[in-house]
Amino acid sequence: MGIEIERKFLVINDGWRSQASGVFYCQGYVAKTEGVTVRIRVIGNQGFVTLKGKTKNYSRPEFEYPIPLEDAQEMMRLWCDYVVEKNRYRIPMGNLVWEVDEFKGLNEGLVIAEVELEHPDQPVPLPDWVGTEVSHQSQYFNSSLAQSPYREWRGRSEQG
Repeated sequence: MGIEIERKFLVINDGWRSQASGVFYCQGYVAKTEGVTVRIRVIGNQGFVTLKGKTKNYSRPEFEYPIPLEDAQEMMRLWCDYVVEKNRYRIPMGNLVWEVDEFKGLNEGLVIAEVELEHPDQPVPLPDWVGTEVSHQSQYFNSSLAQSPYREWRGRSEQG
């Protein structure tokens, strides 16, 4: 079984920008329930389908499979009423790789850094461009941002 162990943080400055180049991502959500989220993602000319379980202590089951680009595009057209668009930047730091997501469209203005870990208690040295942790704040989950974009709530409930 695949397990994703991840922590997320708001990005507070542009100190990360000189360290990476971005790749455009578009992803939509076929289903989101209490126990599972089903995502379709297009990265460049590759499609993916992903199933993610419920998060517990930074960890959740995750299964991701490549699919033909045409299939991913058709699935998104048929079943994904809400999408998230972003540029993702990968920044290696020590034995970790930070992924900085700079959101586009209705989530413009939101920048989140996430780091995948080997175990939930792994120490994470924070770069100076990382601010408030939002790992357990569901409004920052990509699946939530698809349905309730940052632009709609950022002034009301933002924690960072």
